[in-house]
Amino acid sequence: MSLKKEILTRIAVVYVFFVLLGLGIIAKIIYIQFVEGHKWRAKAKVITYKDIIVTPNRGDICATDGRVLATSIPYFDLRMDLLAGGVTDSVFNANIDSLAICLSNFFKDRSRYAYKSELTNARRLAKNKRFYPVAPRKVNYIELQQIKKFPLFRLGENKGGFIPVQSNKRILPHSTMAARTIGTVNEGGVAVGVEGAFDYALKGKAGLRVHQRIPGNSWVEVKSMDQIDAEDGADVVTTIDVELQDVAEAALRKQLDKHNAEHGCAILMEVATGDIKAIANLKREDDGSYSEMYNYAIGESTEPGSTMKIPTLIALLEDGQMELEDTVNTGNGKYKIYDRTIVDSKEEGHGKISVKEVFEVSSNVGVVKLVGKYYKGRERDFIDRIYAMKLNQPLNISIPGEVAPYIKYPGDKYWSGMSLPMMSIGYELKLTPLQILTFYNAIANNGRMVKPRLVKSLVRHGQVVQSFSPEVISTSICSRSTLRKVKEVLEGVVEQGTAMNLKNPRYKIAGKTGTAQVAKGTRGYKHGGRVSYSASFAGYFPADDPKYSCIVVVNSPSNSVYYGNLVAGPIFKEISDKVYATSPEWFREVDDSGDFKEIPQAKSSSREALVEVLDELDIPFEKADKKADWVATERDSVKVELKKLNVSKKTVPNVVGMGLKDALFLLENTGLRVKFQGRGSVRSQSIQAGTKVAPGSTVFLEMSLGES
Repeated sequence: MSLKKEILTRIAVVYVFFVLLGLGIIAKIIYIQFVEGHKWRAKAKVITYKDIIVTPNRGDICATDGRVLATSIPYFDLRMDLLAGGVTDSVFNANIDSLAICLSNFFKDRSRYAYKSELTNARRLAKNKRFYPVAPRKVNYIELQQIKKFPLFRLGENKGGFIPVQSNKRILPHSTMAARTIGTVNEGGVAVGVEGAFDYALKGKAGLRVHQRIPGNSWVEVKSMDQIDAEDGADVVTTIDVELQDVAEAALRKQLDKHNAEHGCAILMEVATGDIKAIANLKREDDGSYSEMYNYAIGESTEPGSTMKIPTLIALLEDGQMELEDTVNTGNGKYKIYDRTIVDSKEEGHGKISVKEVFEVSSNVGVVKLVGKYYKGRERDFIDRIYAMKLNQPLNISIPGEVAPYIKYPGDKYWSGMSLPMMSIGYELKLTPLQILTFYNAIANNGRMVKPRLVKSLVRHGQVVQSFSPEVISTSICSRSTLRKVKEVLEGVVEQGTAMNLKNPRYKIAGKTGTAQVAKGTRGYKHGGRVSYSASFAGYFPADDPKYSCIVVVNSPSNSVYYGNLVAGPIFKEISDKVYATSPEWFREVDDSGDFKEIPQAKSSSREALVEVLDELDIPFEKADKKADWVATERDSVKVELKKLNVSKKTVPNVVGMGLKDALFLLENTGLRVKFQGRGSVRSQSIQAGTKVAPGSTVFLEMSLGES
C-alpha cells in the first residue's frame, strides 16, 4: 500500500470515529433531554431550590368572655451558620471578641473566653458541623430582639450567620385553671381535653415557601407558583366563666384540704343551655397539695349513692305507685334482705314517715321498702323507667374521656336478688358526676334534658366560622305532675332535710345529698379495716326559677366527716353564693321614686360631708349652724335633724354614733390613743365626752357590730 493511501485510510478511520462519537453525543443529549429530562431537572431544582414549610399559628382557647385560657408563645433556638457567605475570616475575627462578651453577659453561664474558644473551634471544624448552637437555652421574643443587636449577629443570616429557629410553646395564662379540661396534644399525638378534641381547627393549615440558592451559598425567598400561604388555626370559644371557675376551684381546694380528701370535682352548668360555666378537678399529690391531674368530672364512673334516689322517686311516681303523702314504716333504721342489712344514717331510725320525708331525710330503708313493694317481680319495669330518663346513655360531649354509664338489666350476668334494692339507692350501677348533673339539670329545666356544652364556637380573625348550638337529649324525662312533686322534694331536702345547712334567706337551693361507700375493686367496700366514702351534693338554684345547676363530689374524705351535706354541701353553697352575688337580675329593683317608707339612719359626721350626702339622696333634713364643723344626728318620721357637736383639742369629743374613721380622726387629733372592738358605728366610749384630755391616754371604743 502506498504511503498516500495509508494516510487517507487513517484519516478516514479517525473521521468515522469522530462522526460516530458526535452522533453518540447527540443521541445522549437527546436521551437526557427527552427521556431522563424530568429526573435531572428535578435534581437541579433540589440543588438550586428548596421548599420551606411555614408553620401556622395555633389558635387560642378562650373563656366565654374572650379571655385567653390557652395560647402559644414563640421561643427560639439560636444557631450560627459558620459557613455563611458573609462570614469571612476578617469579619469573624473582627467581631468574635465583642460577640463573646455579649453572650457571656446575657446568659451568664460561662466566661467570655469560653464563648470565644468554643466559637473559634467550631468555625475551624465547620466543614463537619456547619450550624452551631450558640445559646444554652431557648429565648423568648423580647430576648431575641436584644440578641439580634449583638456584634456579627446584627448583620443578619447571610452576612452574620445568625439563625433563630422558632418553636411555639403552649401556655396557660391562668396557671392550672381548668387545665385537664383545656387539655393538651403531646408530641406522640395523644389528645386530651379541648386541645385534643378541636386540634383539627386549632392547628390551622401549613404553608409553603420556595427559597433559591444564590452565590455565596446563601438562600433567599423567591416567588413561585408552588407557594402556599399558611392558614392560622381558629380560636375555640368555650363556655367557661373565668371568675366562676376560680371560685369553684378555690372552694373545692379549701374543702379537700380541710377533710384531707383524696380528690374531688365541681361542675357548674347553666340550666337552659347546658353550658358548663365551671369544671374543677383536683387530686392530692404526695406533698399534700392539690392540682389538676385527671378529669374526674367526665372520666370517673362510680356508684353515686343517694343522688340516685331521685330517679327512683320519679319511677315510683310515674308508675302511679304512691303519693308523697303516703307513709312508710322505716322502723329502727335497719332492714334485712337475704343476708344483707340495709341501714339508715340515723342510728335509732326514723320510724313511720311520709314518702316525701323518706327522700328528704334520705332513708335507705324507706326507699328499699317502697321499691320492693311495688317492683319486686317487675324489675324490668323499674329499669325501663331508668333507661327512659336516658341515664344509661353516654352524653357524647365534645371532649374525649367520658366513661359510659353502667346500669345493668334483669337477666344480665351480674344481676342478683339484691340488684333491685341496691340500685334503687345508688349501688350496683355507675355514673360520672357530669352524667348525674345532666339529670338534675333536666329537673331544673322543667324536664328538658340538654347535652352539656363546653364549646360555643370557632372564631378566626374575629369572624365566627362554626357555632355549636345547645342540643336536646330528651324533651321530657317525666310528666309535669311528677316533676312538680320531685321539685317539692328537692326543696324539702334543703328546707327541712339532710341539707338544712345550705338554707339561706336570700335565695332557695334545691338538691339531693349523696354519701356512698366506695368499692375497692374485688376487695369490696371494706379493706384493711377501713371504709372509703364519696360525698356529693347535686342540685340547682334559685329553686323557684332555676338558672344554674351544680354538682360537687369529694372522694375519700378522711377526717371522720364524710356526709354529703357537710363535705360537698359547703362547696356548692360557696359557688352558688358567688353566682348570686354577681347576678344583679336576681335582686329586687331599687325604688327610685324618691319616697322613703322610713327615714334612713345617718351617722354623726362632718357637717359638710353629711349635708352633701343627704342632698344627693334627697333625704329631708334640718340644717345645723353653718359654723358647726361636726354634727350629731337624730331622726324622726319626716326628717334628719343635725345638731352641732362641740369639738375642742382640750376635751374628749363625743364620738358615739360616728363611723370609726371619723372617730379616730377626732380622738387622735386630741392626742389620745384609740383601741376598738367590732365594726359599724361607735356604740360607747370608755372616756366620757367633755373630760379634759390627758395626752397619751387610751380610749376604748365599742362598735355597734361584733367581730366579723
